[in-house]
Amino acid sequence: MKSLKVLNKYFYKYRGRLLLGVLFVTISVIFGVFPAQFVRESFDTVQVAIDRYNSPTGNTDMGELRSKLIMYGLIIIGASLLKGLFMFFMRQTIIVVSRFIEYDMKNEIFDQYQKLSLAFYKRNNTGDLMNRISEDVSRVRMYLGPAIMYTINVGLSLIIIISIMLTINVRLTLYALAPLPILAVAIYYVSAMINVKSEQVQRQLSSITSFVQEAFSGIRVLKAYVREAHSRKEFRKEADTYLEKNEELYRINSLFFPLMLLLIGMSTIFTIYIGGQEAIKGNITTGNIAEFIIYVNMLTWPVASIGWVTSLVQRAAASQTRINEFLKITPEIENPTTEPLDLKGKIEFKNVSFTYPDTGIKAMNNVSFTIEEGQSLAVIGKTGSGKSTIASLIGRLYDVTEGEILIDDKNIKQINLSDLRKSIGYVPQEAFLFSSTIAKNIGFGLENASEEVVINAAKNAEVHHNIVDFPQGYETRVGERGITLSGGQKQRVSIARAIIKEPKLMIFDDCLSAVDTETEEKILGNLKRLIDKRTTLIISHRVSSVKHADSILVLDNGAIIEKGTHDELMEKDGYYKMMYEQQLIEDSKKAV
Repeated sequence: MKSLKVLNKYFYKYRGRLLLGVLFVTISVIFGVFPAQFVRESFDTVQVAIDRYNSPTGNTDMGELRSKLIMYGLIIIGASLLKGLFMFFMRQTIIVVSRFIEYDMKNEIFDQYQKLSLAFYKRNNTGDLMNRISEDVSRVRMYLGPAIMYTINVGLSLIIIISIMLTINVRLTLYALAPLPILAVAIYYVSAMINVKSEQVQRQLSSITSFVQEAFSGIRVLKAYVREAHSRKEFRKEADTYLEKNEELYRINSLFFPLMLLLIGMSTIFTIYIGGQEAIKGNITTGNIAEFIIYVNMLTWPVASIGWVTSLVQRAAASQTRINEFLKITPEIENPTTEPLDLKGKIEFKNVSFTYPDTGIKAMNNVSFTIEEGQSLAVIGKTGSGKSTIASLIGRLYDVTEGEILIDDKNIKQINLSDLRKSIGYVPQEAFLFSSTIAKNIGFGLENASEEVVINAAKNAEVHHNIVDFPQGYETRVGERGITLSGGQKQRVSIARAIIKEPKLMIFDDCLSAVDTETEEKILGNLKRLIDKRTTLIISHRVSSVKHADSILVLDNGAIIEKGTHDELMEKDGYYKMMYEQQLIEDSKKAV
């Protein structure tokens, strides 16, 4: 239950509705008690009539008896209707509050997800993240709504009914309620087992969700390698494990209801037997026996629901524990200030070294360089040399391990992070598109972008002619992760999305790798107007993409091995010239 304490803030937020719900529960329980009392009155009235009929005078007014029974019947029906009405109000308050809290929780978790750094997402798989915001929150909602509602109902029912029973006959009450402590002890021990099994079920469900998400995202690879049968076999293994865990859980749950029915049945037997003895002694009437039987039956669901509610609470506690694991994580990178940032564009790396926290791979080793405002810097090198790490560090997706990064001569850790990122037009190496239209994907880079601005960005990215060839043009839906577009089309749409807002700082992270040399030249030509006015970082493994930059860095194993303009590097007869000549040979072979 400790893990559920975090929910107290929501109870306080909706305290008005919850208190109103408690009032409705109380009224509902009170109206539920009335029928039993008037059933007793009915039995006693009939008994009196029978006794009078069997007396020597035989004086029984049948009209009066009929009137009383009809009146009692109407009262019972009326009380039942009112109980149902207030049960409706009870659900409209407590259950609706649980939905409000579910809404708040999902927003809180999603906000937390967005605050966490990139390293968090590399440590956790997507399926598990999705499961915690969906399945786990749904289980907690069952605690917030039905569990709490029935707990209040059970508590009030037990207090009111047992109090009435004790005022009638203490001995009969004790015998009728004797099985309940046994039930309470059984629930105590079984609940601990339910908690353990619920945690196992939720973790396995996360595993299944992750597996399915990866299978759907990589469906092209699965089909290309004809691995559908293997994937199906692996899924069956995961599903079998989930089934096994669930079977273990429900075997334990299956102990509750047979045990409850047995104990409630014993309560009914005790009520009839002991009640009969007390009636013979004259301590109670036959109407009291009927009243007690109704009370015992009224307690059947409250007592039976104890097991169900306990199960809900235990499963909610297990789910909330999983949710709390992420909510308690402090973002590794936070915005240090709300002071507005007017980015000019100067960037300076001073003896920067960086090691990825999860893998321990040292991606940058004592790197120093400066990009003046409005200049362009190109970074080139083979795969794994640390090129993309520079882009991640400039956007402060990670913090440096050693050294410092200066933005407009201020340490990057001291400036407004939100404004910094808003000032950057970033085209990642892996072009990611949302499951929406092409127009919305391009317009994502600029709020309320007009159709004219979207088309102009697409033209500059050399993708307009492809888009207009689609049957629905810019309203074409690209599918999940842009699956309906080719690699080159996705990259160019991603470029259009970055340049549409005309940012102060532009970063192109090997974003032209999937286009041919001719298209690359056209895109670079179109971007030249933007590049000439803004600080630009171009990352590539192709010399043709970087040769027009003001300055070029050549990286190898996270260190700068060459630096200069294209002409200067060609004169050095070093690694850059070797790459350039190799790529010229490759391009000439492709042309042939």
